Amino acid sequence: MTDTQADEDAEALLRIAVAAAGEAGRLLASWRGDERPEVVETKSSPTDVVTEMDRRSEALITSRIRAHRPGDAVLGEEGGQTAGGPAGGGSDGGRPGRVRWVVDPLDGTVNYLYGLFDWAVSIAAEVNGTVVAGVVEVPRRGETFTAVVGQGAWLHRGEARVALHCTSGVPLGQALVGTGFGYDSGRRRVQGEVIAALLPYIRDIRRGGSASVDLCSVAAGRLDAFFERGLNYWDFAAGGLIAREAGASVGGLAGKMESTSMAVAAGPGLYQELDTFLTRLNPEWDAQRSQERDG
Repeated sequence: MTDTQADEDAEALLRIAVAAAGEAGRLLASWRGDERPEVVETKSSPTDVVTEMDRRSEALITSRIRAHRPGDAVLGEEGGQTAGGPAGGGSDGGRPGRVRWVVDPLDGTVNYLYGLFDWAVSIAAEVNGTVVAGVVEVPRRGETFTAVVGQGAWLHRGEARVALHCTSGVPLGQALVGTGFGYDSGRRRVQGEVIAALLPYIRDIRRGGSASVDLCSVAAGRLDAFFERGLNYWDFAAGGLIAREAGASVGGLAGKMESTSMAVAAGPGLYQELDTFLTRLNPEWDAQRSQERDG
């Protein structure tokens, strides 16, 4: 495949993702009940919840992807990974095994439950294991963040389209840093200790409640940095690409890739400072505590 064909492929995948995310966002935003949406399931803890709207959003997104590319795999937060069906029909039928979609149908479910604005629909498209396109739709703010690998990151608001650039040249002591917390009480305890140690050395901390939105906030310069332990791949697949394409460094600690263990995003210089500081604090200490408790 030529570079031009690859670019066209990624752009076509982005168009499918943007349409699906927009429709799912409208579905989620259409809920107007006087009471909170019903919690139908808890996952890792009683505070880690799933609503019927999470499931409806994922089902809608999957059906829209399958309509265009029935041969592709889909990895969704609620439904796990499903393989594509036989190629045929749709816009190009898809090529089995080449493309996988990574879907978070409602990132920030607790925000959604409480009527807060920072929740999102996140969809990333992988080609041969590499994320090449991503969209984060934030319906309550009327914002859509997009990126195609190698083509920059963009904020769409109505008819306006604005190129995104992360902040640069911000030292740790002047950085506004976003973070999030896990659902396990032991992990939260360690995360609180890490924040307490970091807070005197930065401008301030923000906790938005949606990792994909936080990563887009780094891309847009609304946050100088973001880090969180315990994210899943669908939490950062699209947002991580958007942050990278806006000039941010995205990864784990001590040269590792971003993962469930740790995801960090910031302008390159600040990233190194934050990486060094966090590595010294050993924010993965909760895993060691858990092993000691269970051993």
